[in-house]
Amino acid sequence: MIRVLIVAPTARARRALELQLQARGMEVVGSFASVESAAENAPEEEPDVVLIDSGEAAFDDLLESLQVSGFARGTPTVLLATPPAEYVARLLRNGIRGVLPAESALQALALALEAVAHGLLVLDARETAALAAARSFGTAAELPEPLTPREKEVLQWLAAGHGNKEIAARLNISDHTAKFHVASILGKLGASTRAEAVSIGMRRGLILI
Repeated sequence: MIRVLIVAPTARARRALELQLQARGMEVVGSFASVESAAENAPEEEPDVVLIDSGEAAFDDLLESLQVSGFARGTPTVLLATPPAEYVARLLRNGIRGVLPAESALQALALALEAVAHGLLVLDARETAALAAARSFGTAAELPEPLTPREKEVLQWLAAGHGNKEIAARLNISDHTAKFHVASILGKLGASTRAEAVSIGMRRGLILI
């Protein structure tokens, strides 16, 4: 059973999403009105995936919340929204792993949550086109947000085939912190899996061979 944490601005929206997900056999482990509230009051039972309904919030405000809290980098996150093209790559860099229109059917939403929970990237056709366009203007050598020294260290251990628990033990950090670093690396490199992150890291010269 997939455990979902819901973030939506109104009680009515949160309740509607909760009922829909429960009807699909998913467990809702938390429900919050904002990213900040969810980040500060994370439930004891860690979710497999987070669902954010942005409602009428401005995308600049949403991005700022994601950047400051680092919330979406810690857990696979799906966003219900139709962001302008220029925001798609920035949302992915801040941990969003799925973007679906708010009017998406329940079946599509449930499938997206399952896919993202299992490490896949899910985008609507419009977001895919926007992401491809945004990447075509970048250079292979530059990252919009560079890796920190610690993240480079974690990436090196990923390349060696180590999991979160092994990385945590070797760097003397908690499992949660190791998971957070891995999620941040995926977001910054625009990777959907660890293997893809390692491949991108090697191409960019971030990994010592």
